[in-house]
Amino acid sequence: MNSDNKQTTARRTRKDNLVKIIVTGFGGLVLLTLVVLITHLLMQAFPLVLSPSFEQQALPDYSSQKGGPIVATGDLLEGQPLVVRSPACALSAKSLNSGVYQQAGQVSRPCTHALDVVSSLGQQYIVDISPAGQVRIQTVRGLTASDSAEVATGAYSATLSAPAPGGDSLSFAIPADTWQDRQSWHVRLSEQWVVTVINTSEQVYLWWVNRKTPTEIVTQTFPVSMRVLPLPGSRQTAVYDESTLRFHAIRDAHKVGVQLEERDTTVAVRLDAPMTWWQSLEKDRTLFIADTQGQLTRWTLRSKGGQMRFAPTYTITDASLATPQAIRDHASTNMLALLTRQGEVALLNRITGETVALQQIGQGFEDIQWYGNRLYANGKNKVAVWDIDQLSGVTTWSSLFEPQQYEGYPTASTVWQTTNASDYLEAKYSITPLLIGSLKASLLALLVAIPISLCAAVYTAFFARSRLRHVLKPAIEMLEAVPSVLIGFIAAIWLSPVAGQFLFSFVFFLITVPVILLILALFQHRLSLKLPVFMRHSSELVISLLGIVLLGYISVEWAPWLLEGLFGIGSLEQLSDNTQSPIGKSTLVVAIALGIAISPSIYSLTEDAISGVPESLKHASYALGATRLQTLMHVVIQVATPGILAAVMLGFGRAFGETMIVLMATGNTPVSSWSLFEGLRALTANLAIELPEADVDSAHYHILFFTACILFGFTFVVNTLAEFLRRRLRSRAYRG
Repeated sequence: MNSDNKQTTARRTRKDNLVKIIVTGFGGLVLLTLVVLITHLLMQAFPLVLSPSFEQQALPDYSSQKGGPIVATGDLLEGQPLVVRSPACALSAKSLNSGVYQQAGQVSRPCTHALDVVSSLGQQYIVDISPAGQVRIQTVRGLTASDSAEVATGAYSATLSAPAPGGDSLSFAIPADTWQDRQSWHVRLSEQWVVTVINTSEQVYLWWVNRKTPTEIVTQTFPVSMRVLPLPGSRQTAVYDESTLRFHAIRDAHKVGVQLEERDTTVAVRLDAPMTWWQSLEKDRTLFIADTQGQLTRWTLRSKGGQMRFAPTYTITDASLATPQAIRDHASTNMLALLTRQGEVALLNRITGETVALQQIGQGFEDIQWYGNRLYANGKNKVAVWDIDQLSGVTTWSSLFEPQQYEGYPTASTVWQTTNASDYLEAKYSITPLLIGSLKASLLALLVAIPISLCAAVYTAFFARSRLRHVLKPAIEMLEAVPSVLIGFIAAIWLSPVAGQFLFSFVFFLITVPVILLILALFQHRLSLKLPVFMRHSSELVISLLGIVLLGYISVEWAPWLLEGLFGIGSLEQLSDNTQSPIGKSTLVVAIALGIAISPSIYSLTEDAISGVPESLKHASYALGATRLQTLMHVVIQVATPGILAAVMLGFGRAFGETMIVLMATGNTPVSSWSLFEGLRALTANLAIELPEADVDSAHYHILFFTACILFGFTFVVNTLAEFLRRRLRSRAYRG
């Protein structure tokens, strides 16, 4: 007998151990999965905190090749050529092949012609001007060994001609007498304009030609004593004279063949110290100016009174950057590379001006150029290239969270805008609008959900009879199983179109329903006494529902009339005329849909907390003469407060992490506004929208994972805090 008992005990022990091992194993797998997910999030966001690094690539020594002086540098490692000036008044393209710079093409002209290479938006162009002032511009990519002869003997058009859309060449003429009187010259290009600057003995002459319509011409002249920098990308000319900086805006010609002298209003700014150097970025919307006080100031276009004007934004006082040689902006990130005269390259955030890396590259370099993540530096007889790793490290804390002065914006703003129409534009990665959107939607959703869920929980857990409670509670909890995408779909298809008309009615209903229920509570007992005995039980529920239905009818039919009669407002859309979002995509619509979605969760936890109050405490209260209402307020709610608080915080965490409702019911406009009539974009919706389109390992990609870390961290802290407060308050309640 004892042997049978021992065998049974042994079998049970083995089963218990087996179940324990299985449960522990699966629990460990869950924890391991959670650790892997968290680790992946952190690893993908980690490159943001790494500083960019320089890794020099091997290139053959150009000075030993006995070539002419370097004019421009292409991406040699990707087959693009160097452009050098040969002794025979020609420009030659030299490609890197097997460690040797070999001839790849050539443009030969008589020495009476002027040849040069200019760079615009990452593309290099050859400028050829004849003695008669005929200008021809073509891309360097057309220079190959097979067609160099054709290029060298090509004839010029005697009249102005426009290239085909997307063409690689442009021809036009400038006044021959002005050209022949030149002392120096250069050409600047933008997507729309070509500006030829001619310095003569008496004046500085600017000839603006529209690339798409070459017959559209604007001319400018300035005294030779002035320093002139055309900014074709912004259609302005910067002029410096006697510590005064002036910006002259050009006016487009609207008639073919008409030449317009500059007559626009001039904006003049007095500088604190004499200027020593200036250069604009690729789009000519940002200008950097160095002065004799060792300061480097960034000037950007700002919208003032409907006009775009340059104004200073920040000043860099770092002595190592006070003597710049050249500055170049990256095509797709906010990275700036600044070459100093001391042979250093500084990598800066173009938005904030913060230096993120500094590298000594040696003397003798005169210019730098970005090609992807490669940075080329060239002098007259030398060229070098570095791979820049961790470009995402240009992102700084201030660029993510602090207001910044962006190009074209009137004031410093927090903006999330990751897609641009073209390269060389500022990427705006401010997370503040996304945080405001998530917080605004979650907090307003709580204002909708808390009264509904708490009142329902108090009624079913404390006032309703057990038979009615067993019906109501499962019915309300079943609403939690409704997919959030369905609620978002209803909000987007039905609520948003009628929001302008009925949103005020809904707000009016929420405000007045407590008053109506209080009035019904005062008369409910008298009304129930007039009902048959079998109908008296739960009559308060029927009376309350009838009162709510009547209030809903009044809110829909009479509230808009009240709004128009008292305030002269026909609908809430009139309050949002100056906002960036229609009223149907405003925060109020999101709050209603999101509040309804989280109400069942808050109700279920709150109802459990109230039902869990021991009956002995209630009976003790009754024994001391307390009424049911007094028992509810001073005993039940007091004891259930930890659970109620935890329910609210967990509901807040769910609202903060909701995706589909905020994605479907809003216009997804990332604006930093707490206005109820503005739209929003939440962190979750932003991840759903942009993560599939983000380039892997780009700054945009890593910042999205950083926002995912913020989202996870916030919900983790809220849930942990809710559990901590629940336990602490419950222990205090029972001790009291």
